[in-house]
Amino acid sequence: MRKKRILVAPINWGLGHATRCIPLIRQLEGNGFEPVLASDGPALFLLKKEFPHLRSYELPSYNITYTTKGSLLKWKLLRDTPSILSNIRKEIKVTRTIVEQENLSGIISDSRFGVRHKHVRSAFITHQLNVLSGNTTFLSSKLHRRYIRKFDQCWVPDAPGKNNLSGFLGHLKKSPAEEIKYLGILSRFQKKNVPIIIYDRMILLSGPEPQRTLLEEKLLSAFNGTGEKIIFIRGVMTEEPFPVTNPNIKLHNYLFGEELEDAINSSRMIISRSGYTTLMDLAVLEKMAFFIPTPGQFEQEYLANRLMKLGITPFCKQEEFDLSKLATTGKFSGLRDPGFSCDSPGLFGLFKGE
Repeated sequence: MRKKRILVAPINWGLGHATRCIPLIRQLEGNGFEPVLASDGPALFLLKKEFPHLRSYELPSYNITYTTKGSLLKWKLLRDTPSILSNIRKEIKVTRTIVEQENLSGIISDSRFGVRHKHVRSAFITHQLNVLSGNTTFLSSKLHRRYIRKFDQCWVPDAPGKNNLSGFLGHLKKSPAEEIKYLGILSRFQKKNVPIIIYDRMILLSGPEPQRTLLEEKLLSAFNGTGEKIIFIRGVMTEEPFPVTNPNIKLHNYLFGEELEDAINSSRMIISRSGYTTLMDLAVLEKMAFFIPTPGQFEQEYLANRLMKLGITPFCKQEEFDLSKLATTGKFSGLRDPGFSCDSPGLFGLFKGE
C-alpha cells in the first residue's frame, strides 16, 4: 500500500522556516507518511541536502530583500505587496500541479499563503498570530489571520500557556476562529553533554540581504584581533572560499545536520539574530546567547527585548554593537525549552480525515 504523501513547503526568507520544518519532516516519515518537499533558493537547497532521498519541487520566489536602513523596511514591504500577491497566485497554480502529479493527501505550508488546495487538507505554520508592524500592528495581524483561515488548521511552534517562547506573537487573548494547534518547540537539534567546550563563541548568521552582509562585516571587524576561539557560520549557500586573517576564527559558509549540532553544543555562547527558529534551537540546546535583531524587523526586536526583560538573554541594536556589550551575559540565565511536547500522531490525524 502506497504511503500518503504530504507536501512540506517553507518560505525562503532566511533559513529559519526551512530548518524548523526538518523535525516535522522526520516525524512524518516516522509516522508512515512520505514527505514531498517544495520551496526555492537556499531554503530548498538546505532541505535537499538534509533529505536527498525525497522528491522536491521549486516554487515561485518571493525575492524578499531588506533595506540598508531598518526604518525603511515596513514601507518597502508595503511597496512590494502587489508583487507578493502576484506570487501567491503563482503558488496556487504550481501547488495545483504538484497535487495532481503526486496525488497528495495533505499540505504543510510554512508561511506560504498560496501553497494550498481546496480538495486537500492543509496546515499553516506560523509563530505570528499577531504580526508586529508598529502603528499598523492591528491591521497586519487581522490580514494575516484572514489568510490563515484559508487553511484547515494553524500550527504554532511554541508551548501554550504562560511558559512560552513567542509571547504576544504566538498567543491570542480571545479564542480565534481558526483552529490552532500548539506544536511545542521545533528543533532539528538535541542537547549533548560534550566533554570539552571547543569555542568561546559561535557567530551564527542568516537572513535576507543586505542586512546579513552588514552584520557579517561588523562582527568580523570587531573580532579581528581577538584571541578567543571563534567559529563563524556565515549562513550563505556557496562553496566559494571566504578569506579571514585571524587564525583564531574558524569560518564556514554553512554547516548542516550533525556538524552544526556538534558545533553549537561545543560553543560557550552564541551570537546571532533573534529569529524565532534560532531561539527554538538554542532553547533546546540550553545555550547562552547574545542577540542582534535585524534592523527594522519588529518581530526580532520584540523577541530580543522580551528575553532581556525576562532575564534570559541580552541584546543590542546592530549599530550599537561592540565587544564590551558581551560582558553583560553573566547576569542572564540562558535559554531553556518550555517543556511542552505535541502528540504528533494525533496532529497528523488531519491528513487521515480524523
